[in-house]
Amino acid sequence: MTRTRSQWWLYIVLTLALLAVIAPFVWMVLGSFKTQGELLQNPPTWWPQAATLDNYTRLFSRLNFSQYFVNSTVVAVAVTAGNLIFCSMVGYALAMLDFPGRRALFLLVMGTLLIPGVVTFVPLFVLVTNVGLSNSLPGLILPFLVSPFGVFLMRQYISGLPRDLLDAGRVDGASELRIFGRIFLPLCGPALATLGILTFLGSWNNFLWPLVVAQEESKYTLPVALALYSKGQNSTQYGLLLAGATVVVIPVLAIFLAFQRRFIEGIATTGIK
Repeated sequence: MTRTRSQWWLYIVLTLALLAVIAPFVWMVLGSFKTQGELLQNPPTWWPQAATLDNYTRLFSRLNFSQYFVNSTVVAVAVTAGNLIFCSMVGYALAMLDFPGRRALFLLVMGTLLIPGVVTFVPLFVLVTNVGLSNSLPGLILPFLVSPFGVFLMRQYISGLPRDLLDAGRVDGASELRIFGRIFLPLCGPALATLGILTFLGSWNNFLWPLVVAQEESKYTLPVALALYSKGQNSTQYGLLLAGATVVVIPVLAIFLAFQRRFIEGIATTGIK
């Protein structure tokens, strides 16, 4: 009986936590169908009193939405692909290869995780500007092709794979690159899915770096465009902002739902709890 009661209390607490998490998203979606006046009224309403599609109409007609969507997609996909390739290669080297300074290199990677991004923001911007990549999509992509977290994640996962696979590949005369690509990489599905989802999410929602680097409208990503064009002459157009936020969330939600099992498995098997 005591165990049953404790389980019910656990379910209640988890249900309340779930409601607290999803409530802002539900309000965002419902708010995207409200008028500006209804969004500003007090007390606020949950369900739209007079549902309208004007916010979505203005979103797709007023903004160059297709260009911003393509920019965001190109940047997010390129950054995600770069992290999947390079982080897995570095993680494989740190986990399976014996070379001088391997431990020091891993400690250096771990140390970079402790450095806030704002500390390296200005030097990174100066570097990108000096090499002529400001106001370009490569300038939005190249600085984030490898992440310390991605290296750590892949290294932890690959360390748990049997080292006998490496020895068997070497006995068969396979090169290190072939061993990595044909033997270890196919076994890293859960970790790659986890890294891919987290990287895509971070890149898709990145705001500050594209805001500074992209100086022309043709290089804007969706978060930057929504933030800039949702400002009216006298006030923020909250309906337009909520409609844009809803559209921005859809690709990330779809990717997570498609790979959620791999994501959970990757988190569980890399020691990150």
